[in-house]
Amino acid sequence: MSSPAIWDVVGIGANSVDYVYRLPAYPEPDSPNAKMRISNHSISCGGQMATALSTCAALGLRAKYIGATGTDDNGRRIRDELAQRDIDSTDVVIRDTANQFAIILVDEHSGERIVMWDRDERLALRTRELPPELLTATRVLHVDDVDQAAAIAAARIGREAGIQVTSDIDRITERTEDLIAAVTIPIFAEHVTPTLTGEADPESALRKLRRRHDGWLCITLGSRGAVLLDGDRLHHVPAFRVEAVDTTGAGDVFRGAFICAMLRGYGPA
Repeated sequence: MSSPAIWDVVGIGANSVDYVYRLPAYPEPDSPNAKMRISNHSISCGGQMATALSTCAALGLRAKYIGATGTDDNGRRIRDELAQRDIDSTDVVIRDTANQFAIILVDEHSGERIVMWDRDERLALRTRELPPELLTATRVLHVDDVDQAAAIAAARIGREAGIQVTSDIDRITERTEDLIAAVTIPIFAEHVTPTLTGEADPESALRKLRRRHDGWLCITLGSRGAVLLDGDRLHHVPAFRVEAVDTTGAGDVFRGAFICAMLRGYGPA
């Protein structure tokens, strides 16, 4: 039995400080694009979980973040940004190391990006640092696939307490199958499911995944929206038509909006 819900969503996972550079084209070696002037640059807070929770908070949910930050300026920047966005971070772990960061190159014409990142291994969240009483005091528990041992342990605690557990699955490792089994609603990046299932078609991949998971199954499809399998029924939601400036974090924003819609009673009919 879960505790009374203090939070609408508790998120366990990664954060990052992003150094974003907008370019007139993608760099290419041995071509005129091997050197180019930067059109615009900025520093933004992000990371899979921090972005998803920022979306939840912006949509009015009570959000709490559990993850590891550094002691450098970037770590302080992340913690300040979480506070400014009304995301509770009282249980954030602070490590004596540099915070995760990324250098992101964005094509200013398409908004598509290349991400280069670095994360000190000391930032890994340990299972013993998970506060069990908080994992069951929420309506939704959201985990990503960065520190997988902690994510799986948290998901199992939440699921055993009868809480909806959503996930951000963006890569495949030896623990991916365990993570899928631990959550109630896995949300996959489009490039993951063909490798998991051998099926390039999203619907075929979801139906194959249905054989080992009975919950909602969702794949994000970028500019084509998202698909969700509810029981045996497939639902497709097209993406909004926008002029993309920077697609960094788009999938994480989707996951935050998905959680908000679910909590407010929206979903497959």
